[in-house]
Amino acid sequence: MKSRSIKSVLIARQSTPDGRLIIITGARQTGKTTLVKNSFPDRKYIAVDDPVLRTAYTSLTAAQWHKQYPDAIVDEVQKAPSLIETVKAVHDEYPESRYLLTGSSQLLLLNRVKESLSGRCVIYELFPLTIPEIMTDRWDDLKYSWFQNFLRTGIMQSYSPSFLLEPDHASREAAFHHYLTNGGYPALVRTGMIDDDRYEWLITYVRTYLERDVRDLADFRSLEPFIKVQRMTALLTGSLLNFSELARDAGVTTHTARRFINYLEISYQAILLQPWSRNELKRLVKSPKLHYLDPGVQKAVIRKRGDPAGNEFESAVIAEIYKQAMNIQFRGSFYHLRTIDGREADLLMESEKGYYAFEIKQAGRVGRTDARHLSGLAPILDKPLLASFLLSNDPEVRMITDNTLAIPAAMFLS
Repeated sequence: MKSRSIKSVLIARQSTPDGRLIIITGARQTGKTTLVKNSFPDRKYIAVDDPVLRTAYTSLTAAQWHKQYPDAIVDEVQKAPSLIETVKAVHDEYPESRYLLTGSSQLLLLNRVKESLSGRCVIYELFPLTIPEIMTDRWDDLKYSWFQNFLRTGIMQSYSPSFLLEPDHASREAAFHHYLTNGGYPALVRTGMIDDDRYEWLITYVRTYLERDVRDLADFRSLEPFIKVQRMTALLTGSLLNFSELARDAGVTTHTARRFINYLEISYQAILLQPWSRNELKRLVKSPKLHYLDPGVQKAVIRKRGDPAGNEFESAVIAEIYKQAMNIQFRGSFYHLRTIDGREADLLMESEKGYYAFEIKQAGRVGRTDARHLSGLAPILDKPLLASFLLSNDPEVRMITDNTLAIPAAMFLS
């Protein structure tokens, strides 16, 4: 069983006064049920999948519910939305009550949450496995990547002059390769699976997602326009997004194209990096950048196998950075930056103290010129540039400017 780094956050939070009601959301098959059942083995577990039991649960009054389930896990709560009202009533009437709710269809779940549980709940998101989690072998085996340790401490950990010299290089490289090839869904790390099995699972997953989640979320009369936009965005992952062009090529209105992109975000298929544009004195490119959250799903959408293209590599790395940062509760914002005169950052992370900038190259050899865009960012920003990173497939590790570390993406993220 693979460990999940967020479990320690959940366990610590559930015992606090504001942790009486915790909601865990995420895409299907990310391991929400496994997470809550193993993190809280002493809690009553309630699954509302069975329609007969669902009717019995929803017929209980708040007093009856509290008497039978004062401290419980309610799994897939979006399948019985009325239970949210019951949980709200119990939460308000009985201060000792504690609940964990899980749900996959974020739109259905959070609309009800915003209406009923505003100010009462804490929401966490569970993503597919990160690379450090892929490397674990036991539920109690907790690993942090080089990047996560840096983000937690603000200190660059020691490193070898080459990734090849790291004693665990082979296992870290293998985990990185698995992620680029198959993505991070827990079902794909089962013993005995081969890449053909994983690819078929992903194809089925995408089809199932379309048939169940999107139709439920969006109430489409026809899925065909959405499928076309989904495929186009999967091909364009890592690129600037022009809604007008996307709408024209897909044969939909601009409003519809924006709505479809919103569904991709809500259902945890993609993230949209907004352009950083706080400095109004600088001429900056204003288009957002789209990245698929899982490289396995992205390739399944376009029915592709094999090594990623450059834009796909960039998306896979940025998605992993995003997931790893969110798993350790990074409190900040994510942007991309590009100026009219060519300075840019593929990813700009803003913290309270300043920024971290990233340039991502798929190349096996990089040098100072590959980081040239990063060197001119500091004067543009409104906070200090704390550190810059050039991530690539080059095994060498070195400072190429006073503030820019060139480091292999596999080493940085494992």
